[in-house]
Amino acid sequence: MRTVRTLTVGVLCVGLLAGCSNMTAREQRALSGGALGAAGGAIIGAVTGSWVAGALLGGAGGAAVGALTTK
Repeated sequence: MRTVRTLTVGVLCVGLLAGCSNMTAREQRALSGGALGAAGGAIIGAVTGSWVAGALLGGAGGAAVGALTTK
């Protein structure tokens, strides 16, 4: 069962990375900002009470900052 789960996660990661190959610079920055913001928000949220709310707020803020800081 663990092998199936590992393979599934691996295939999903490869698929997600392949989908990013033809993105514009703005889209790439928004995606990476959202991912970093969600991770940071989840960590802070876990400490303060709700990791889900922290991840949602952090992801939205990170995506906005990433998209707005594109040249």
